Amino acid sequence: MPDDRDQIIAEHHPAAGEPAASGFAQTPSQTVGPFFGYALPYADGPSLVPPRTPGSIRLHGTVLDGAGDPVPDALIELWQADADGRPVAVRGSLARDGFTFTGFGRAAVDGGGHYSFSTLKPGPGRAGRAPFVLITVFARGLLHHLFTRAYFDDEIGLNGIDPFLASVEEDRRSTLLAHHEGGGSYRFDIRLQGDGETVFLQYPGIAR
Repeated sequence: MPDDRDQIIAEHHPAAGEPAASGFAQTPSQTVGPFFGYALPYADGPSLVPPRTPGSIRLHGTVLDGAGDPVPDALIELWQADADGRPVAVRGSLARDGFTFTGFGRAAVDGGGHYSFSTLKPGPGRAGRAPFVLITVFARGLLHHLFTRAYFDDEIGLNGIDPFLASVEEDRRSTLLAHHEGGGSYRFDIRLQGDGETVFLQYPGIAR
């Protein structure tokens, strides 16, 4: 039978992903890695649109460590505009209805470090800007998540004039490109460190 101490522990240490007594749930950066990362994926999290939806694409890749080995317990989040380049601010990411596009998805990698999303290819947000998706990476050894962007290598014209891409060192620019494989599939591998390290971003006001 639980005693008073068990009750105190339950109140102060709720199960991963469940709201605490204060009403605030644990965040991915508090729970990811070899500890509670299994609790964060949810049904249809990787499906921003159902697979095989007309106009849908597959965005997938492998998360690699500094030695080039797959990271088997990373978690990837995807944030993006809609197909017309408009920001999306509607509810429904955690309870898909099969119709509403929310612009957010979450996918755990498999044992081979591979992730996959079914989504729409975003449009350019502004004239003279290339379309991209924002990717957040949670993984073992990371006390704070990482941000990067995936641009599309078949947007040659817009990529060539995009001011952000132009600001990235040319020899590292390719790490921000998702490669078109045909058939609506794009591959974007994420290298956490070492040769070919993906360019990661830091945003003003977000402390590290």
